[in-house]
Amino acid sequence: MTGVDKKPHPDTDVILREASQGLDVRSRRLFLRRAVGLGTLTLLTGCDVTDGFSAEAVLSRMSDFNDRVQAWLFSSHRLAREYPESAITRPFPFNSFYQPNTPAKAPVIDPVTYRLNITGRADRRDDWTLDQLYALPRVTQITRHICIEGWSAIGKWSGVRFSEFLRRIGADTRAKYVTFRCDDDYVTSIDMPSALHPQTQLTFWFDDHLLPREYGFPMKLRIPTKLGFKNPKHVGEIDIGNDYVGGTWETVGYNWFSGL
Repeated sequence: MTGVDKKPHPDTDVILREASQGLDVRSRRLFLRRAVGLGTLTLLTGCDVTDGFSAEAVLSRMSDFNDRVQAWLFSSHRLAREYPESAITRPFPFNSFYQPNTPAKAPVIDPVTYRLNITGRADRRDDWTLDQLYALPRVTQITRHICIEGWSAIGKWSGVRFSEFLRRIGADTRAKYVTFRCDDDYVTSIDMPSALHPQTQLTFWFDDHLLPREYGFPMKLRIPTKLGFKNPKHVGEIDIGNDYVGGTWETVGYNWFSGL
């Protein structure tokens, strides 16, 4: 680590209610978010999902199918919409995976001792200081952050293209995954084609100011072609490899690819 150191169909209401009874609180939250797809899938497959275990199995298969389709449709030539400065959302909302959902719980990271660790399939795996990261070629995008919880906001993000960073460290772009481990104990991973997308960015500045602590200081991944939870904050380690490690939310049922 570092130097810190998606309204059920009326015909499926009863099925969904019964199926959700066997789930714990966190799983039920995920179940309800994905219920719209469950109604469609049961009609297509004739699956019996009147118990929690079967519901989870169906939802898991549906999630895997969604991931494969999204990855197949993904194109590095398709860009997320960019906006004028007048469209920027101010204040930009704060959100976190930890509770209470408050900036006060965001990690405090010393910029002097911070180090970005590089692991896995890369020729140059030296740690990076903030000064070195800030000296990289800077690009800016004004794009929409879309949260899986239903809200969205437009922000201005500046940093280095991730493809440029991967080039500089000699990353093996034939590898399947790039994994991000963060100083708030968050973990997520993305596929290499998404990593190489021209709008995927290592972000150090927000709205022309140093990236604030609540938005991920000292560095976050900005990837506007994916849902917000695939944009990790407080990144401390970047690992390139072929091992699928899932992620904090993916492990409990969120779609891994989650492309827009």
